[in-house]
Amino acid sequence: MTGHRSSHDAAHDPRNDTILIWVNGRLVPRDQAVVSVYDSGFMMGDGIWEGLRLYQGRWAFLNQHLDRLSEGCRAIDLHLPMSRDDLIAALEETRVANGMETDAHARLMVTRGPKVRPFQDPRLSRSGPTVVIIMEHSVPIDRSAQGIRLATVPNIRPMPMAQDAKLNSHSKLNCILACIAAQKAGADEALMLDPHGFVATTNGCNFFIVRRRELWTSTGDYCMNGITRQAVIDLAHGDGITVRERNFSLVDAYSADEAFLTGTFGAQTPVAEIDGRRIGDGGMGPVTRRLRDLYKAKVGA
Repeated sequence: MTGHRSSHDAAHDPRNDTILIWVNGRLVPRDQAVVSVYDSGFMMGDGIWEGLRLYQGRWAFLNQHLDRLSEGCRAIDLHLPMSRDDLIAALEETRVANGMETDAHARLMVTRGPKVRPFQDPRLSRSGPTVVIIMEHSVPIDRSAQGIRLATVPNIRPMPMAQDAKLNSHSKLNCILACIAAQKAGADEALMLDPHGFVATTNGCNFFIVRRRELWTSTGDYCMNGITRQAVIDLAHGDGITVRERNFSLVDAYSADEAFLTGTFGAQTPVAEIDGRRIGDGGMGPVTRRLRDLYKAKVGA
């Protein structure tokens, strides 16, 4: 597909070819950073992860991310083998080793570890969790002039008893299939509905619309309650912008004045169109721009 855009596009940085990656307490070159083919994360998607962004030597919302990592591990009965201080020290060790001061992204991953046999039973992971930190130099592509295109897909966000979307797990196949469906339809990413037909989220980010200067987002019942999502909600409240966390339909989304995505990587990414319908002028609208400026000031970007 020509002209493909993504909420996770970053400018090419050749320094990423020689980064050091933290694997179970060791910093190793990128081409040597490996885990076992028996690892439960590789084999079963059995693990929890967090993404973090570095601004001017500071990891934005660090405590919130580490809280969510700990909560996710507890939810899947996965022992987190490192204390909070140990995790922060590992992030700092990796940051310093790679000479990163700002505009970096880290992916912190914890899996149940290698299995003794290639089957599902979690008791087969007997040698302890695997912990990996991938840290890259990363400047998101500016999409303020031309946002991304969304397509509604048949893949829905499931009921919590199937797989709770609030769990930041390695098991992302449903979201990947949604993204594939959107790309097959000629869009960039997927807009996913909840089991009741209301707008929930995209395959990789939280979703907002602006209608008559009100900010709308889903109830959060069927999507990752993102840390950037909450920061935007709080900033909007503080700036006197009405925020509604509510059920809304595609009809509401199609007639929105603005739409944008939020996530740790891209912060705020404007949406140009939904199912072929133009949103605003296709770029970043005034409310989105105001929220982006407030967000940048908060994180020190």
